Amino acid sequence: MSSTILGIIASSAGSAAAAQVIAVSHFTTPFISAYPWSDATGFGSKYTNPATLPTGLGTSVKFNTAKNAVAVSHNVSPRVSIYAWAYATGFGSKFSNPATLPPADATDVAFTPADNAVAVTHENTPYVSAYPWSNSTGFGTKYANPATLPTGNANATNFNYAGNAIAVGHGTSPFVSVYPWSAGFGTKYANPASLPTDTAYGASFSPSDNAIAVSSFTASQPVVSVYPWINGSGFGTKYSNPATAVLTNARENNWNPAGNVLVIAGHTSPRINAYAFSAGWGSKYADPATIPTGDGVCPAFNTTGTTVAVAHSTTPFISVYPWSAGFGTKYANPATLPAGAGEGVAFA
Repeated sequence: MSSTILGIIASSAGSAAAAQVIAVSHFTTPFISAYPWSDATGFGSKYTNPATLPTGLGTSVKFNTAKNAVAVSHNVSPRVSIYAWAYATGFGSKFSNPATLPPADATDVAFTPADNAVAVTHENTPYVSAYPWSNSTGFGTKYANPATLPTGNANATNFNYAGNAIAVGHGTSPFVSVYPWSAGFGTKYANPASLPTDTAYGASFSPSDNAIAVSSFTASQPVVSVYPWINGSGFGTKYSNPATAVLTNARENNWNPAGNVLVIAGHTSPRINAYAFSAGWGSKYADPATIPTGDGVCPAFNTTGTTVAVAHSTTPFISVYPWSAGFGTKYANPATLPAGAGEGVAFA
């Protein structure tokens, strides 16, 4: 795990369509920072820190679908912390820890779309731990491990939009493992015929569940491999590589809500790439005029696709841009910056 990366997550709040929040997980206490967000004005004043802080370096942050809970994965026991959330007041009480904790440094966390399960990836076997989840009572008893485990330290996890598959990106061939999901892990899908090139730090399903993008931390192209995805059947034949190569040493990737733009963050300039996508790679969008100042990680669109953010390793630790068929002028930094570099980003 890199110590030079930072993550963000934004959420629309409750009944107020214009009300949004953006949260950042980072590698310095308080390990998570959250701000009101407006597409018109940018960052609002930072919310008060949670009363019970995460216990270590924040590696990922995700809101649940109902946007009344926020999860942070971190590298110190209990390795995952989930808090009640309300737009008006911010962080509520921390939910009780799961009875069976993730066994090692946690790297990512994800809720199912139905908010009835939560998965955590980590650095030692079984590499992924999943639990029933209730927005009112929290963690249930850990699900049985998958029969065929991921083959190495896991870095990323996402459920598909139908909630019937879970992907895990990891550090050893085949680099990505996908399982059917129905109140637990099903039999692992067959590996793709053309494997990703190296350690996978991103594995994301498109919003229509008809593609899966796997990004690898490598200098060897293809840095991102995208495959057709068929629920119930698995991987299709890898799409041809993009005409303009993706930046190297890629971290996470993400799709816009329409599923026709794919963004990738990475450790080489310009630290964020965006491509049109429609049953295959389209043209690369122009880089932002003001590029992130350090290693990029976890790019993400907001729920309306009108804003795109990327976290990075050096101050101001986060860059946010308007999006309309390309990057707009970077928003002003928050008045109170995140406390340091961190890891994990997602919009909800």
